[in-house]
Amino acid sequence: MNQSITLPVKEQPYYQAFLLSLFALFVCGAVAAFSALTKESIVARNIEDTQRQLVQVLPQSLYDNMPSQEEITLTMDGKPTHFFRARKAGVASGVALFADTTGYSGTIHLLLGIDANGTLTGVRVLSHTETPGLGDNIDLAKSNWVLNFNGKSLKQPDEKGWHVKKDGGEFDSFTGATITPRGVVKGVHEALMLFQRHQNEFLDHKGS
Repeated sequence: MNQSITLPVKEQPYYQAFLLSLFALFVCGAVAAFSALTKESIVARNIEDTQRQLVQVLPQSLYDNMPSQEEITLTMDGKPTHFFRARKAGVASGVALFADTTGYSGTIHLLLGIDANGTLTGVRVLSHTETPGLGDNIDLAKSNWVLNFNGKSLKQPDEKGWHVKKDGGEFDSFTGATITPRGVVKGVHEALMLFQRHQNEFLDHKGS
């Protein structure tokens, strides 16, 4: 007669499968726990990084909230418009607005601070691919050129002034590189006009 051989419990297939499942559950639980622990700190770091970026274009005297926590995207003129809203005593006091323009070598990404009256409180170039030593003077790390936008608005200068000097406007261009500053001036001007057209939406005002 054939006699069946009974394996020890630890060698049974079902036991091995049980151990494997238990290990998988442990790993998944550990990953979930680690993710939960780190998620909050990652979010906090992202908020801090964004706030440091925003404070470059929005003076802290303009708000008492955390603009980095009031991030908004609205469709304006048929395109998504991304911005952060600043408030003081609960009232919208300005925005930090993202805008794109075209330079000599490609897209230039901008961040603009605009107060509730439509006056620029700061402009920064976030990224670009302009020619090193020429067009990259739009970067604050290379020159102070971008600071010339501080305090400007659609009223100061007037429409004619919103061009580089080579085109009859108020803004300097760079030696050997006119296209880049021309593009930035155009982009900033267009962003101010967008703000003017949609001021109620930017500032969360009701009615017309």
